[in-house]
Amino acid sequence: MSLIAVRDAAERLGVSPRQVQHLVAQGELTSLARGVIDSESIDRFLAVRGQQRTRPWLPETAWGAVAILSGLVASWMGETQRSRLKARMRSMSAADLVERTRERADVVQYAGHSSVAERLKQRIVDTSVARSRLGLADANMVDGYVDANKLDELVRRFGLVRDTSGLITLRTTTFPTGTITRIAAADTVLTALDLAGSLDTRERTAGMDALTDALEKPRG
Repeated sequence: MSLIAVRDAAERLGVSPRQVQHLVAQGELTSLARGVIDSESIDRFLAVRGQQRTRPWLPETAWGAVAILSGLVASWMGETQRSRLKARMRSMSAADLVERTRERADVVQYAGHSSVAERLKQRIVDTSVARSRLGLADANMVDGYVDANKLDELVRRFGLVRDTSGLITLRTTTFPTGTITRIAAADTVLTALDLAGSLDTRERTAGMDALTDALEKPRG
């Protein structure tokens, strides 16, 4: 783990130190001590957003986009909203989609004993299984979505320690996890979005390629 000063973080991001502090307050960047930022959280921020400043969609819209691209009906949106969203996505790039949907969940990485992996996967919406369909596989990692209200309980139960280099990635959201389960099972789009925000070049490329393919498919 590497730490850098707020002023240096601001220079890397092309924003003011005050804006860096605002990003920390929003949970977009990680500050482990006063006046310093975890540089890996900056790398991850840039992987998702680049230097763009486009406003993200609300979670309901972001999840609607993922559902539509996964071949499902976003029933929580009105018909007119769905039609407009489909029209917007027809002209979007994979990078645009990654940035627009970033508010679907907050991402936190943890380290934990290897023995808890399988039990933990049963308590979350496990998206790591779809990685193999995108040409990636790692039996030692855990990646998935969890109800934000249940995160603390999972962390305590499984003895997880926050670690930006850990193999356990939990994506917290207040969106119904039952719906996320259906979306994750329907297609690889959700996993592709997760991979597109990775700092690993191979993972990010696999995710972006899959999203490009999904956006090019005709949607009714």
